[in-house]
Amino acid sequence: MSFTTLPKIGMGTFRLKGNDARDAVKSALSLGYRHIDTAQMYDNEAAVGDGITSSGIPRREIFLTTKIWHDKLHASDLINSLQGSLDRLKTDHVDLALIHWPSPGDEVPMEEYLGALKDAQREGLAEHIGISNFTCAQMDEAKRILGDASIFTNQVEVHPFLANRKVVDHARKLGITVTGYMPLAVGKVMEDETLQRIAENHNATPAQIAIAWVASRGIVPIPSSTRPAHQKANLDALEIELSGEDIKAIDALDRGERIADPGFAPDWD
Repeated sequence: MSFTTLPKIGMGTFRLKGNDARDAVKSALSLGYRHIDTAQMYDNEAAVGDGITSSGIPRREIFLTTKIWHDKLHASDLINSLQGSLDRLKTDHVDLALIHWPSPGDEVPMEEYLGALKDAQREGLAEHIGISNFTCAQMDEAKRILGDASIFTNQVEVHPFLANRKVVDHARKLGITVTGYMPLAVGKVMEDETLQRIAENHNATPAQIAIAWVASRGIVPIPSSTRPAHQKANLDALEIELSGEDIKAIDALDRGERIADPGFAPDWD
């Protein structure tokens, strides 16, 4: 089966290692997730691969994403590093290969690494290709290099405290789907009174409300959890229908609070 769009929710694996990562992936797949997100930098691709193979779910039914780290962006390194990812993931292709971060300080020209990514796609190592943590200007540049059809997603941080509106709106204008990582703001959503209040009205948890809000914006959330009960709740969050009033109240929580902001990050919008 070939995926033409991203599944509506994914299982993130950032910070999950070893058996935790393997068991979390296996459990997520048994609950009905069909989109698993990992990265070279998470150092868990082998465990994620084990979770997939031991799940009993046919590989063709699973949408698998990995990301190429910024020290592997030279054309000579990129395809080899992706091949290494495939070996660790025990698969012959990923459904989506992303550039994890734009090259810090443009050390490697975008033409070079996006060209190599396109080559990897042509060679069948990745069904789809995309970008992560790209700014509006970088999305424009990527689109110029790759043309219309190629950029499957821009994966960026999105949660109620960082709506990331400028990037989300610009991606939409360019026809690029946005994947939102850290939708639960590493657990901070649980402590927010507005989200607690809305959750009570919906007989839900603040985490579910945060995920429902991300999804209501047409963004694909990829929450991470090791506990089956939380994984199921995150999946069920897609069924929650927020009112216009709920959305307005959550929109007002945006305070530009960025959690993933390493020294090599681009100049954010």
